[in-house]
Amino acid sequence: MTFATGKHALITGGGTGIGAGAARALAAAGAHVSLLGRRREPLEAVAAETGGRAIVCDVTDPEAQARAFAEAREAFGPLDYVILNAGIGDSRPFLRTSRESWNAIIATNLTALFDGAQLALPDLQAASKRLVIVASVAGLKGGAMAAPYVASKHGAVGLTRSLALEFARTGLTVNAICPSFVDTPMVDDSAARIAGATGKSVEEARALLARTNGNGRLITVDEVTHAIMQLLHPQASGVNGACVTIDGGTSA
Repeated sequence: MTFATGKHALITGGGTGIGAGAARALAAAGAHVSLLGRRREPLEAVAAETGGRAIVCDVTDPEAQARAFAEAREAFGPLDYVILNAGIGDSRPFLRTSRESWNAIIATNLTALFDGAQLALPDLQAASKRLVIVASVAGLKGGAMAAPYVASKHGAVGLTRSLALEFARTGLTVNAICPSFVDTPMVDDSAARIAGATGKSVEEARALLARTNGNGRLITVDEVTHAIMQLLHPQASGVNGACVTIDGGTSA
């Protein structure tokens, strides 16, 4: 028996990237997984692989997110682990950033965390319960050409630390994962934007992003998943309000 056997884990952004990696690791550890995301096809593929439940949901719609949480509880019971992972990014000069782009990034990367945490917390106030917010190293420092994204991730880190302190005596832990550039579809999108703006190839743009990491390469999904699983472990009950950086040494 593994530590997650019979536990219920809900993951937003569960169809690709870090969310899908976390779902696979949790299912292998014995957990039931509820996967929330906007696109049905990748959700159902991961659900078929993990024995989980695919729930189509736009987390920026609070009523849709509430229905998704209710469907997850109906399928597998009360929540034990919640991983708020859904996120989007963009990169452009601040003076060419539209209010619409700002609103979309803040809605997905920050406001949806507020809604998700409020929906999750009634189940999570007990020993060995876990809330993990996937933030970014961008939440720990400034960053040119990505002001809305950086602001949203600073907010995610602030929310993590505030909830960790407020609910510390319930037994719940609340922690943030702060990776740098991870080899996911989001990095593919970033590389495509760089290529379009600079004339470089997509592979050249990916290499440019990789070089910003301390170790000179993209972080893997497995590396981020490993850190998430460590935070979920029962022996991690003393780790609360942490921002775990996974950046190859960039922030050392």
